[in-house]
Order: sequence, then C-alpha cells, then structure tokens
Amino acid sequence: MSVFAAAMDRIFTHASMAAPALWISATTSEERPIRIIRRAPDRVTDFGAGRFVSDTTVVDVRVADLPAPRPGDVIVIGADSHVIQGEPLRDRERLIWTLDLRPA
Repeated sequence: MSVFAAAMDRIFTHASMAAPALWISATTSEERPIRIIRRAPDRVTDFGAGRFVSDTTVVDVRVADLPAPRPGDVIVIGADSHVIQGEPLRDRERLIWTLDLRPA
C-alpha cells in the first residue's frame, strides 16, 4: 500500500472528515454501507447570453468500499436519498470515485 493510499484510508475513517452512507444497487437491490466525503459546489452553466448557478451534490467514495458504482444507483445519506447521475470518475491513483448526485 502506498503512503497516499494509507492517508486516504485514514481520512475516510476519520469521523470529522467522512460520513457514513448506504449504497443501493439499481439493478440488484444489493446494499452496502460506505463512507463518503460530501461536497456541494455551485455549478455555473452558460446558456446563450445568460449564466445559471445551480446547487450540486458531489461525493467521494473509496474504490475499496464501492468497486463499481453505476448511474442510477442510490446513495442514502442520513434521511436523504440521492441517485448517481452521469458516469462515476476515478482519481489519478485509482483510489477514489467522484460521484455526481441528484435528489431521488
């Protein structure tokens, strides 16, 4: 295990950095507890001469916790359910998934 992988494991297990969540497969209804780092950046979209600012929900998940997320899978964070939209993206080291979510 690389030093970077060990650092990511410590970050994702730290209670102040990551939160528990539940992944539910859209195809098999399999459930798996995961840990996530939640981000909510504003996204700016240009449309003609106008610009729209929209709220987004993006989470990071370890590949070790969730090997193959798919669009349509559900992530439950507390009492809120979110659906993965778009293709999940992995980081350069292939350790972390970045998932774009929308409310379910």
